[in-house]
Amino acid sequence: MNAPDLLTRCIGYLPQLLDGALTTLWLSAVAVVCGFFAGIFIYTMSASDSRLMATTARVYVSVFRGTPVLAQLLVFYYVPSALGLALPGAVAAAVGLSLNTAAYQSQILGAGFRSIPRGQIEAARTFNLTRRQTLWHIEVPQVIAATLPALVSEMIDIVKASAVISVIAVTDLTRVGQQLASSTYRPLEVYTLAACFYLAITTLLSLAAHGYERRIAKRA
Repeated sequence: MNAPDLLTRCIGYLPQLLDGALTTLWLSAVAVVCGFFAGIFIYTMSASDSRLMATTARVYVSVFRGTPVLAQLLVFYYVPSALGLALPGAVAAAVGLSLNTAAYQSQILGAGFRSIPRGQIEAARTFNLTRRQTLWHIEVPQVIAATLPALVSEMIDIVKASAVISVIAVTDLTRVGQQLASSTYRPLEVYTLAACFYLAITTLLSLAAHGYERRIAKRA
């Protein structure tokens, strides 16, 4: 194999793979952010005094943790179409990934919420803070700091899991790789380069989280 020719071909793949990587990034980012807020809501439901709400939260988590991401995406893509409401692939992917990660994040965040001393919550009530103010100004910042490594791990899992969204016609990194492999008949080169893109994304996420964690530690 001629090294200069290989390098030239790989450089030629880069623009399309970069476009696919950007699609993977923004869909994963939307899913993680939406899943974070949904995860907090699901945790508050599970911690509710209402048996109905607590049971609903447990069932939700069980369903989304106990079924494959691919099956969930296919449901969100094809069921609305069968009901006459066709969703674009990107929308179905964002909804499916968001609801999936919400189940996992609710468990991660729940551990953080339970680690907060009850005295802080009682002190917030003493100062007449509302439940919302207590949640967002006292609890959530501490929960993020306490669970950051696990949250980053979940973010990385979502980036990797997003590879299956190619089955619902979303032109993500994996889909671009499939298209290039089909047109060039060089799957080894294309998929190796695509894997490098995934590795670069997850490595950058890990480094960014590590830097943020160190900043938090310095403030403390």
